[in-house]
Amino acid sequence: MKKIISTKNAPGAIGPYSQAVEANGTLYISGQIPMNPETGKLVEEDITIQTEQVMKNIEAILQEAGYTFKDVVKSTCLLSTMENFGKMNEVYAKYYNENPPARAAFAVKTLPLNVLVEIETIAVSNN
Repeated sequence: MKKIISTKNAPGAIGPYSQAVEANGTLYISGQIPMNPETGKLVEEDITIQTEQVMKNIEAILQEAGYTFKDVVKSTCLLSTMENFGKMNEVYAKYYNENPPARAAFAVKTLPLNVLVEIETIAVSNN
């Protein structure tokens, strides 16, 4: 059964999609961009600050659904340029310092609202 997950502690969907969907013990989190949910505005144009905001948004959705970063099995990181990979990776590693998930990272031509990073996440319940 499909369950829609939504929290005000992460940016709302800006199109015809859900923040996250849970199905059969698996949580699929839509790509998160560095938008502050309290202000509705993007954080400043620094890859470190933007990645930190993205990870906070992911954490809020995980928590709303009853998951943690330990439940994450796969991430896909989309970057505006691979030149930002190292700094993004430093922030990302703080959240996955033990048994990190599988991951893919790509540079893409343009991201929504011209942000520097977007990360989508899949988590599986250990219950």
